[in-house]
Amino acid sequence: MAGLEKPLVEMRDIHVAFGGIKAVDGVTCDLYPGEVVGLLGHNGAGKSTLIKVLSGAYQASTGEIRIDGEKASIRNARDARAYNIETIYQTLALADNLDAAANLFLGRELLTGSGMLDEVKMEAETRAIMGRLNPNFRKFAAPVAALSGGQRQSVAIARAVYFNARILIMDEPTAALGVQETKMVSDLIKQLKAEKIGIFLISHDIHDVFDLSDRLTVMKNGRLVGTVRTVDVSKDDVLGMIILGEMPKHLNPDGSRRADG
Repeated sequence: MAGLEKPLVEMRDIHVAFGGIKAVDGVTCDLYPGEVVGLLGHNGAGKSTLIKVLSGAYQASTGEIRIDGEKASIRNARDARAYNIETIYQTLALADNLDAAANLFLGRELLTGSGMLDEVKMEAETRAIMGRLNPNFRKFAAPVAALSGGQRQSVAIARAVYFNARILIMDEPTAALGVQETKMVSDLIKQLKAEKIGIFLISHDIHDVFDLSDRLTVMKNGRLVGTVRTVDVSKDDVLGMIILGEMPKHLNPDGSRRADG
């Protein structure tokens, strides 16, 4: 992937400190179009803090973010959206009492020429985007509280894609989902990849992301352990990175294979 396209995102030497505590200590990672990068580590490893720098929730003490090769200034969520960065948190930030269309356009409602809510157009647009991402979705009139976990993820993902996300941050997208629901989210992620959207997938559970990710970036105690191609490692290799904070013996520090590996 590297060498064929330029990265969508480059995060270079990112530092984040809260008081005297270094939550993120000199981490570098990147993301290419149509790629899924799984961000792994124990709770407290710094992965969520790192990604919140990209989403605008936190600001780095030092370091640089580049989007499409250009230096980016991301001070808040509005700035992130201006760079077509959308975040889907584990809580999904959906309004349970509203239906899919109302949630998709929540805070960004479409209006008629007279300034009234254009509910007809919002529902039509919702049906169109859901038809593209999840053709089996049918519960357009139901409040999202009545939807399954996978269906709720569909609504949150559709909202991000409708508003032109090119960089998607997904926080524990399959947590607490059953097998069928997890497959639904997996299929959605594959569709997003086909549309050249780059995805950061945050998880503390290797099993959630191993089959979905092209590369895995592992953090421990705020530091980068390394970034590896999923095809080059086993789950045991990655568990070793998470627990021991060391690269697998058959890989170089940059993730490439050792000549004798």
